[in-house]
Amino acid sequence: MLLALPGLMGEVGTPGRKMVVAYVPNWIDLKTFATQIPYERVTHLNVAFENPVNDEGELSFYEANAALLREAKRHGVKVCVSIGGGSASGDKVLKARYGRLLGEGQREAFAQRLVAYVERHGFDGLDVDIEGPSITEDYGPFIAALAPLMKAKGYLLTAALSKGYGGDRVPDAVLAQMDYIHIMAYDGAGYWSPDRPGQHSSLEFARESVDYWLKRGLPPAKAVLGVPFYGYGFGEAFKKRDYPYATILAQHPDAASKDQVGSTIWYNGIPTIQAKTRLALEKGLAGVMIWSLDLDVPGPESLLRAIDGEIKKTQD
Repeated sequence: MLLALPGLMGEVGTPGRKMVVAYVPNWIDLKTFATQIPYERVTHLNVAFENPVNDEGELSFYEANAALLREAKRHGVKVCVSIGGGSASGDKVLKARYGRLLGEGQREAFAQRLVAYVERHGFDGLDVDIEGPSITEDYGPFIAALAPLMKAKGYLLTAALSKGYGGDRVPDAVLAQMDYIHIMAYDGAGYWSPDRPGQHSSLEFARESVDYWLKRGLPPAKAVLGVPFYGYGFGEAFKKRDYPYATILAQHPDAASKDQVGSTIWYNGIPTIQAKTRLALEKGLAGVMIWSLDLDVPGPESLLRAIDGEIKKTQD
């Protein structure tokens, strides 16, 4: 579990401050975790995930979200609710439900319901993490219906998108309608392809992912580079899920300075996370996004601390 870290205090509204957007899953002990986040090192938190519980588009709401909202707001950190998620795209019921809700007959009502949900629960905005096969021809019209409603209320509207997992089906017009795009520059390899072991989130993959979206017309000031706080195992280390950074360090005490350990786990250690943060800064991007904050460790080996340190070098 990530513990509170002594930090560099700074206000989210500091002019020129780069964004550090961290996803926080709500299936963990969120009430406890909310008291342990080093809020001075993040600007935005995305609660992952809340999804429709019926065909009318009513979203779930995990009660512990309220604890995170209270703590974050007390520290001046914005909180968005994220809908969708990679697992939702693989869930037959949710995939079909989103298909209907984004369709022509229901998208306007669903968009209105989402805005009302953000307002009712006190979020600062909405993050659309609809991925892969769930990105259909209705994605663009849905965002076109949702964006003006969010803007009218002063709420943030963001999306998590990848270069290869459905991103090519997102219309260019969406990029202008979003406040920020969180570029998922990870999962280029994984347990779903055990015969293709290797680094799932290299620095080169991050560079290619950023260039892809910028070439499509996404302004750098709207682009947020996503980095992973987890890895994948192959060979003797193979398992059908990820390895949290904290778990990797517990098993391999020297792992913080590497990107590959054992036989064989691939991940991002401190040097690569620092290099990716510098890439975001050099490209003039809005900042860095993290999946996910609960996978980090406290102290000098913290990946969040590494990101914060690189950003602070340019702002001191």
